[in-house]
This record gives sequence, C-alpha cells and structure tokens, in this order.
Amino acid sequence: MESPLLCETKGQIRILRLNRPDRLNAVSLPMYEALEVELEDIATDEQIRAVVVTGMGRGFCVGADLKAHHGDEPTIEERHEYIDTSQRVFRAFQTLPQPIVAAVNGHAIGAGIELALSCDFVIVSEDAKLRIPEVTLGTFIGGGTAYTLRRRVGYARAAELILLGRFFKATEALSWGLANQVEPAGKVLPAALDLAISLAKNAPIAMRLAKRLLDRAESIGPDEALRLESEALFACMTSEDWVEGLKAFAEKREPTYRGI
Repeated sequence: MESPLLCETKGQIRILRLNRPDRLNAVSLPMYEALEVELEDIATDEQIRAVVVTGMGRGFCVGADLKAHHGDEPTIEERHEYIDTSQRVFRAFQTLPQPIVAAVNGHAIGAGIELALSCDFVIVSEDAKLRIPEVTLGTFIGGGTAYTLRRRVGYARAAELILLGRFFKATEALSWGLANQVEPAGKVLPAALDLAISLAKNAPIAMRLAKRLLDRAESIGPDEALRLESEALFACMTSEDWVEGLKAFAEKREPTYRGI
C-alpha cells in the first residue's frame, strides 16, 4: 500500500504531501500517524527552516473518510485512538518551531480546513471549495478550530461558518483573514514554496521565539507579553545570529543565519 504521506526536502524546506488522491486526500488514522512521526522529526531538525503542506491530485483534503467510517463499527478504543492521534497532530502543526505554509491546492473541507488553520500561512486555490460541515453531519469540529478559526476571523464569522456549515469561496476566505493569498490552481504550490524560501532566510532563533509567543498571545496579559518579549530579545542578543544580522546590515548584504 502506498504511503498516505509523501515527504521531500528541497534545501531548507520540507514538503509534506497528503497522498490519498483517489479519496481527495481524506484523512485516515494511517495518515495522521505518518504526519505525527514526520512532525516529530522536523521539530528536532535544525536544517529545516520552513515547511509546506499540500495535497496530491486535485484536492487538498476533504476531511474525514466517511466511507471508511461507514464500514465496520469501530470499538471505543479505536474511536479514542483516532481522535487522540488527530488532535496531537493538529497541535504539533500549531506548535512546530518552524513556520508552516498550507498550499491549499484544491477543495478543503472539515479536517482539511482545520489543518490549514493549524498552519501559519494559508495560500488557497481560487477555485477551491471550502467548508466546515461537521455539525450538519452529526459529528464535531477538531484541531482546536473553535480557537484557530475565531482567532483569524472573529466570533461572528466563526459562528456562521461552524454552525451553518455552508460552503465559502477562496476570495471570501481571503477577505476575512482566513487565507493570506489566493492563486490560480497551478500557482498555489509555487507561491507557497516562494513564501517558505523567504521565511527560511530569517533568523531561526527569532522565528521560533516569535511563533511561541504568538501561540500564547491570547492567553496572557500585556505585562506577561512584555516579559516574554524581553526574554526573547535577550536570547537573540546573545546569539551568533544577532552578530551576523548586524554585520550583514552594515555590509549591505543578505545575512546567513546558522541558528546559533
């Protein structure tokens, strides 16, 4: 059986491709398990500076594989394993030290949207169909969507998308702040790779600290934010990358950061 996840490294960029094109990359437990292993590896790989996740074929991810769920009745243990594994994977995306770009090359529904919302940047194909349909199917959202979606689009829009479960367009996602860019289908992955390359040029220590603070920003007050920023700034000022950044600025050249 072909792997449900294909991984490729280009320079300092790791590309993750959801690989169930015959099912429009509907998620499955093996896919979640493969993602969990890969994300654990990326998190400790200092050579990887940015990540791109996309889908094989004409879809990004259309959510849970409902045909698979319609088969033999899963046991209580199997249901818990599926739920717990999927939630760990979403949180691993959200807390990965490196920035992640979602290249939404086609339809993104349910878990597909939830995966994109767990990334730092979202680039969507202009013809993609987008939807969060769980409540219309008698199931429930996952991936921290009640938090990740509301953080991007606000309560009123998040309630509309979750409670009505209607389809929406890429242009709407862009206007609401859910997406960062909308591109023609064939340009989504190239645009995501260009963005990842730009991100990979930045100082990795500063990027990691910024991601960590952004993740915590809504759960802390201004005093705590100032304290954490001061600690992060001191950590950067005592790094070799700080010296390199100042030197490159003085010499009017691109810096070469080493993450130390």
